[in-house]
Amino acid sequence: MEPLARHNALVEVLRSEASGGLVPFVRLVEVALYHPVLGYYRQDRVRVGKSAGTDFTTATALGPMFGDLFAAAAETLVGDIKKYELVEVGAEPGQAHFASVQSKFKSLKTFRLGTEPTFDDSTVLFANELLDAQPFHRFIYRNGFWCELGVRVDGVELTVEPLITFSSLAAEEFAVSLPSSEEGWILDVPLAAETLVNKLLQSPWRGAVVFFDYGKTLAQCLESSPAGTARSYYQHQLSGDILNHLGSQDLTCHVLWDRLEPLLAKHGFKSVHLDRQEAFWVKYASAAMERIARSGDGDAVGRLRALTHPAHFGAKFQVLHGIR
Repeated sequence: MEPLARHNALVEVLRSEASGGLVPFVRLVEVALYHPVLGYYRQDRVRVGKSAGTDFTTATALGPMFGDLFAAAAETLVGDIKKYELVEVGAEPGQAHFASVQSKFKSLKTFRLGTEPTFDDSTVLFANELLDAQPFHRFIYRNGFWCELGVRVDGVELTVEPLITFSSLAAEEFAVSLPSSEEGWILDVPLAAETLVNKLLQSPWRGAVVFFDYGKTLAQCLESSPAGTARSYYQHQLSGDILNHLGSQDLTCHVLWDRLEPLLAKHGFKSVHLDRQEAFWVKYASAAMERIARSGDGDAVGRLRALTHPAHFGAKFQVLHGIR
């Protein structure tokens, strides 16, 4: 389906459920990303990489070297990884970064976005940019209060305006908990990421959880992101135009690490840490990094630099991890 036709079809879906011509912003994101037929993440196509037709690239797109480093880090975290099943949640089509290390673990299971994962009693749970792929609410500070934003879908163009009431009790409780801010300040909040983390960790499996993603603390968002952190990725173009190309572009925002980190402790995880990606590799996979650096393989060294250098993935991404 052509992008314009997909966009128009999704708008019709939203119009069919609108109240007074409005839908909550979070609902627009949810439909655009996860509609069973039209949603961005429901399409069986390659989205990650640098080839034609892709929209963004990630650390895992660097291939087997990522798997080698992760296996080394997992061994540092839990010991003999042969006793653990490696479970990847939110795997993208066309990625094979763990193929070379599958035999090092007891087994490997991968689950696409939107599918229900299952866990062995001993598990190393890995997810790369899964949390930022969840639907997010959008709030604005107006006239001394935080309001939830919605999208008007009954006009020629989609427009954003405050909702009269909150879309859910969770959204209302979050907004009420926020400190005052400057007029017009926007805050993007992936509450669905918190729901997902609770769901992934609620069963009593033992091992490690490792989330690779990008995010900020709530305080950082309230200090330095007056327009919010929501953005779209469409054919490798980063944009703040998040109301167009619905179903054909990725919609995302920064996760809020200080709301996610306590959830690991809540579910019994110890040694919970949030590291910059470069620091995570240095702490837990330094020997593997040194082998690559000394290999004389210029291509491999270049990919290692991309993973760790602050100008590339090293500082842009963080790693939240813990063991139990």
